[in-house]
Amino acid sequence: MTNLSCDEDCSAQAAEQLNSNCFCGGLQLDALTQALRSAPGTPDVPALIAERCPHLFSTLPVYVSSAQALQMEALIGAVESVLALPSYGAHVLAGAAPIARHPQRARGVFFGYDFHLEGERIGLIEINTNAGGALLNAALARAQDPCGALAQGAVDGSEGGAGFEQQIIAMFLQEWRLAGREGPLGLVAIVDTAPETQYLYPEFLLFKQLFARSGIDAVIADPAALQWDGTRLHIDGRSVDLVYNRLTDFALEHPDSAAMRAAYLADAVMITPHPQAHALYADKRNLALLTDDAKLTELGVPQATRALLLAGIPHTEVVQADQAERLWAARRGLFFKPSAGFGGRAAYRGDKLTKRAWQDILAGDYVAQAIMAPAQRMAGSAEAPEKLKFDIRCYCYDGKVQWTAARVYQGQTTNFRTPGGGFAVVYRV
Repeated sequence: MTNLSCDEDCSAQAAEQLNSNCFCGGLQLDALTQALRSAPGTPDVPALIAERCPHLFSTLPVYVSSAQALQMEALIGAVESVLALPSYGAHVLAGAAPIARHPQRARGVFFGYDFHLEGERIGLIEINTNAGGALLNAALARAQDPCGALAQGAVDGSEGGAGFEQQIIAMFLQEWRLAGREGPLGLVAIVDTAPETQYLYPEFLLFKQLFARSGIDAVIADPAALQWDGTRLHIDGRSVDLVYNRLTDFALEHPDSAAMRAAYLADAVMITPHPQAHALYADKRNLALLTDDAKLTELGVPQATRALLLAGIPHTEVVQADQAERLWAARRGLFFKPSAGFGGRAAYRGDKLTKRAWQDILAGDYVAQAIMAPAQRMAGSAEAPEKLKFDIRCYCYDGKVQWTAARVYQGQTTNFRTPGGGFAVVYRV
C-alpha cells in the first residue's frame, strides 16, 4: 500500500470519490515489462502473461481511506491474537485432518486476508494460506504513474516493490530458522500440480529468479516429481531443503503428494505453508467460530477482541441439514462457500442459487456467510467509464501486514479475466 498526502479530513468518502472519478495515473506498460523482465535463458515472463493472462493487472489504482486501512490492521491483529490461544488451536485441530496436528514451529508464508469495503466499514470475507500474487504486485508497484495532484508525498513504487521482495526473502529465511534447520538454505522446490499449466505459472518463474538473485537455488516442480528415500526428499537426484507449497491439496492427501507427506511427517523437509497453517487459518469453518460470541467467550477471548471480530467479519455459520429450511429462506442475504474451497470455486450467491446447487451444498461441507457487497472502482475512461468491483488483499506474515493490494473484477468472484481488471496498486488517502 502506498501513502498519498491529502487534507486532514480524508475519509472513506474521499476514497470512494477517487474510485468513482479518478482516471489519471495508473499502469505504465513499458515499466511493467521492465519490472517483469526475465533472466537470460529463462522463459519470457511478460510474453507468458500477455499470452495466458492478459487481464492480470488493472490499468488504474484503487484508493482506501486511512481509517479503513487501520481497521483492517486492527482486525488482523485481533484474529492473530485468537489464533495464538492454545484453546483455539486445540478446538480447531481436534476437527482437522490428522496431519494438521503434526507439531510445527514454522508459521507459514503468504497469509492472505481478503476484505470487502462498504463506506467506513470493512468485512473480512476469508483468509488464505498460500495467497498468490505477491511478486506480481511487487512488479506492479514499479510500473505506476501516480495521480498528479495526489502524488506529492507518495512512496516511490520501485522502492516499495524492492522492499517487499527483500521482506519475502527474509520471510523464507525466518521460516527456515524457525523450523530449527542448521546451515544455509539450499534447494527450494516451488511445488504445484502441473505447474507449467497453472494460471500463475509466470509468478513461479519470478520466485525462482528472486531466489537466484538472493543466492538460493530453486526449481519449479510437480509434487509427483519429488522422491522420498526414507531420509531425504529429492528431485532429480538433488536433496530438497524447503518446499514453497502452492498446492491446493492442503492436507497432502493426493497420491502425487505422497513423497512430500512422508518427508513432512518425518521432519525431513521444511514445507511452507504447511497443513497445520491451513487448518488454523484457512478452513472457512473457522470464520463461523470467529463470529460466534458464545464460543469465543468459552475459549477465553477478551471482550474487546470479540467486539472487533463480530464487527469486522460478516456472520458465518456451518451449513447443517437441520437448518436447511431456515438457510434456504434467508439465502438471498447469504454467500455459500465450501469449507476447504479456494479461488471462488463451487461458491454460490444465495440470490442466484438453484435447487440443484442447493442440494450439492447440503451434501457437501459448506459455510454460509452474510453477504457484504464489494466496493466499486470505475474503470475505463471519463468518456467511457465501466463499473467494476474490487476487494482488498493484505499479505501477512507473523501477524504483520507486508503489502496491500486490490483485485478488480466483474462477476461473482475475483477471476483475473476482466478487461481493465486484475491486481491493482492500493493508495491510502
